[in-house]
Amino acid sequence: MQMKTLIIFGVSAHLGTGYQVSQLVKQCHPQWRCIVLVRDAVFAKQLAEQGIETHVGDATDKELVKKICQQAGPEAIIISTLGGETGNYIAQRIIINCAEQAGVKQMLLVTSLGCGDSWITLSLRAKQAFGYAVREKSLAEVWLQTSLLNYVILRPGGLRDGEITGKGQCYTAQEVHGVVYRKELARIIIDKIANQQFDNCIYSVVDPNLTVNY
Repeated sequence: MQMKTLIIFGVSAHLGTGYQVSQLVKQCHPQWRCIVLVRDAVFAKQLAEQGIETHVGDATDKELVKKICQQAGPEAIIISTLGGETGNYIAQRIIINCAEQAGVKQMLLVTSLGCGDSWITLSLRAKQAFGYAVREKSLAEVWLQTSLLNYVILRPGGLRDGEITGKGQCYTAQEVHGVVYRKELARIIIDKIANQQFDNCIYSVVDPNLTVNY
């Protein structure tokens, strides 16, 4: 199996998608090099004990992000699962710019349903609840699409805790609604990377077998 180098932004101690990706990599592709940027030093130490290369800091730190990209090398693949908090777009823009400068060629960006041209599919309640975050992520999508990087963008539905189902689906150019487990999303992310599916496309991701409970 070919070794790959992954740089994961958005790994947190809250067991989100980025963390699930790092764990699944260690489980399924232990020969891959995995580099993460985290904010918490204690959590970073826990990951380092698993053999994951860790850096402590914030994705808005341009010099740090540039250093990570340069150390990883141009064949590295960036995965960004940064959340929707204020500043998401700025952080994503820094990541993409630093990747370009370091000669990194591939990136997988996780945003959400409702971004970009799927904005019209959001209900008014959804727009009021998390519309700001969706708009920030939409800006990040455009910045990546107009960069020098080959990319794939995943727009998951509502994220839930649960095990891998193997039933998550990727859809293009059609309206979908639903949810997906974070571990299942992590599986899809790793499958895209393992199969080199950086096709400059955007996919909506849901598990059609899961019931949406509002």
